[in-house]
Amino acid sequence: MTRLAEIETRLREAFAPTQLDVRNDSARHAGHGGDDGSGESHFHVHMRAPAMADLTRVARHRAVHKALGQELTGAIHALSLDLGA
Repeated sequence: MTRLAEIETRLREAFAPTQLDVRNDSARHAGHGGDDGSGESHFHVHMRAPAMADLTRVARHRAVHKALGQELTGAIHALSLDLGA
């Protein structure tokens, strides 16, 4: 399973989002710091989920990182998050 698919799966299971768009931005960072050559090092997540409604911005980010797990977040160089309820 690709990292993009794994991110989507884990976020859907954890938050049942009403909107979810995960974009692989790795090609935009080719040759830059953090590019590991895998083509799966930089991602952007746009997600709207009712589960986020009562969380602060920092709590939302922490919840996403927890849902993705340390192994997956550790394998990604950059994860840009646009989160809301």
